[in-house]
Amino acid sequence: MAVKSEDQFVELEDIKLCYRVEGDPKNPPVLLIMGLNSQLIHWPQELVDKLKADHYVIRFDNRDSGLTTWRTGEPPADGYRLADMAKDAVQLIDHLGIDRPDVIGASMGGMIAQRLAIDYPDRARSLCSIMSTTGSLLVGHPQPGVIEALLKPLPSDRDAAIEHVFGLYNLIGSKTHAAAEAGRRRALAEAAYDRSVGPTGAPLHPGGGARQVGAILLAGDRTKALNALTLPALVVHGNEDALINVSGGRATRDAIPGAQWLGGPQNGVEGMGHDLPHPLLDTIVDGIVAHLKNASTLAWNPGVAERANGGTRPTAPRPS
Repeated sequence: MAVKSEDQFVELEDIKLCYRVEGDPKNPPVLLIMGLNSQLIHWPQELVDKLKADHYVIRFDNRDSGLTTWRTGEPPADGYRLADMAKDAVQLIDHLGIDRPDVIGASMGGMIAQRLAIDYPDRARSLCSIMSTTGSLLVGHPQPGVIEALLKPLPSDRDAAIEHVFGLYNLIGSKTHAAAEAGRRRALAEAAYDRSVGPTGAPLHPGGGARQVGAILLAGDRTKALNALTLPALVVHGNEDALINVSGGRATRDAIPGAQWLGGPQNGVEGMGHDLPHPLLDTIVDGIVAHLKNASTLAWNPGVAERANGGTRPTAPRPS
């Protein structure tokens, strides 16, 4: 269990949550929410560094991930929902004295971010949903065998476990940039393993991935609720995503009135898989920064959203 000096902890209703903050707390806050079987370190430090130049960046380990633990020592017998995970995020910003951060979520974290914006409409200034989906069963399907691979038990041997996780990153990540990402993927697999096992090498969250999948499956379709959102939104997705097909991103874009979209209208960010590959970070971060600047202005017009790739898309008026 690799605890670093920057790791902070707070006891929330259900969990003892691990989080990190970077940047000037006087700057606008940005809340980063990571996804399935992932930890706060899965946000590339380069992305965090670029965001913290003008923002106060908060990221955390979800329940059943990283260094976050259950207050009772055991997960709830009947599992939990995405709504519970959104509540964790709200309790964290309450603890930090933050009212309305810009909320950015990736993968399952995008679903949690959507849920936060839906359930707590006065607590999110803007929404950015990355490589995520609406919960509709009609879109965002994984490629065959991907879910089964993700749910395979982690080998008990450290080297075998790291090789297993490295293989998963290659399975769902960018194929175009696989060679360039190989070293970073292996280093991330090592760091993620060391943050997710106890002193004896036993996993800190046995069955955690399955419980997170359960939360996703029980969440239902958020499309109608997303239709009612009245905040600036950006959707980021790639055409090489093997875990959540880009159709999930398009559906999210179309569900949120006035939502921006990064990249081409059908494929999104070319060469992006279910990851944030270094060769595409400038494109992704530039899109996010433009979205955050847009969200900070009162002149934002939901009628015709300025697209992050320079185009426009007519949209339905936001509900009053």
